[in-house]
Amino acid sequence: MTSQTIPVEPFDCIVFGGSGDLAERKLIPALYQRQRAGQFSDPTRIIGASRSEMSVEDYKTFARNAIHEHVKKDEIDEEQIEQFLQRISYVAIDAKSDQGWPELKKLIKNKPADIRAFYLAVSPSLFGDIAKQLKSNDLITDQTRIVVEKPIGRDLASAQILNDTIGSVFREDQIFRIDHYLGKETVQNLMALRFANALYEPLWNSAHIDHVQITVAESVGLEGRAGYYDTAGALRDMVQNHMLQLLCLVAMEPPASLEADAVHDEKVKVLRSLVPITADNVQENTVRGQYRAGASAGGPVKSYLDDLENNTSNTETFVALKAEIGNWRWANVPFYLRTGKRLAERVSEIVVTFKPIPHSIFESSAGHITANQLVIRLQPDEGVKQWIMIKDPGPGGMRLRQIPLDMSFAASFDERNPDAYERLIMDVVRGNQTLFMRRDEVEAAWRWVDPILEGWESNEQKVQGYTSGTWGPSGSIALIERDGRTWHDSL
Repeated sequence: MTSQTIPVEPFDCIVFGGSGDLAERKLIPALYQRQRAGQFSDPTRIIGASRSEMSVEDYKTFARNAIHEHVKKDEIDEEQIEQFLQRISYVAIDAKSDQGWPELKKLIKNKPADIRAFYLAVSPSLFGDIAKQLKSNDLITDQTRIVVEKPIGRDLASAQILNDTIGSVFREDQIFRIDHYLGKETVQNLMALRFANALYEPLWNSAHIDHVQITVAESVGLEGRAGYYDTAGALRDMVQNHMLQLLCLVAMEPPASLEADAVHDEKVKVLRSLVPITADNVQENTVRGQYRAGASAGGPVKSYLDDLENNTSNTETFVALKAEIGNWRWANVPFYLRTGKRLAERVSEIVVTFKPIPHSIFESSAGHITANQLVIRLQPDEGVKQWIMIKDPGPGGMRLRQIPLDMSFAASFDERNPDAYERLIMDVVRGNQTLFMRRDEVEAAWRWVDPILEGWESNEQKVQGYTSGTWGPSGSIALIERDGRTWHDSL
């Protein structure tokens, strides 16, 4: 089975931070893949913009190297690379001054495309400056979109200021707040599983589901992000955006349609229904951790403090928490979230555990009956497993065992699985905001997260150390096991 690639209208994609890490690792490779798939219409252009002084030819060399470095070898097509490079231009520009803006204006208006997508792959401190420069240089049209990466603020107050600043220049329907997790194939398949099948939705409630686990684990450390990470921590970096977005997709009511506002409305309802975690209950519902020296697949690794070159930081590199949703569908169903760096493996998954059968008709010799689980794997190998109980084959009497009904996307579909950024950038061009975050979503998430941060501070809740290459501090195990449950073994 193969899917049909539908070309998009011609557009200009202007990447601020065009010579940075995100552009190199993700954006340029994603745009090349869409070129290779035949999704671009002429005269589509990609324009890099950053403070780095380089010629257009230098930037084309940068783009070529990025493709060869970050695209699989069997997906390298030199002819397509050459065609892609023909679309590329570059402007050296300073967001905080007038340097480079006349050149950008001339370049864009030289071959005007109806659709302009300004991708801000830069520090959030520059979002407002760039938005104002775009307005003062008359570069905003009715078909202009602006794409902003996280973090959208570091708390509710700063998020509101940032949203106000961008919102003073762009309409809400022109602002695309990107969360790349929402572009993953499996995340969208969660919507299909729930709302395109009669099997799950009747069971998707507190009468049938025991609990939900969401894990986003990384095996790497800081990777050059020490300056940002130590001012953020795992709660701001991962929970406030990625993990709460996943929770919303699991927990939301069926939207009236897949129109962006219909989906956003239901997600906001979930965020507003989250039971507050405050100074009064933060210690029993959250665990903070920080990795110590240990080992990974590549050998010995340093502690967070050694990586940071600072011996006093109380920033968490791991967080586990128990969240509850105060509505009829999810009353008394805990959602256990955990995320961290330097964990045992890189894995992101959602595990929905159903309630056990009310009564067993089998003899004890048949074996233990394990509750059914639906495991939705986001990375590294995207797919879905439904764990069920069956009879062990053979004539030796009734012996029960648990097996997975396994749907690996790589094995099921004869085509490559596009990177999340490929899908999201094309949705920007189409003007489809369904997989992006609306302003009230971002602010509702911060309203729930802020009291946790304040509770940690008022209770002086210290980070618990955990050895690199493990699944985090012992406190995270106690968090779930005191409820008579255990973390899902992802292996």
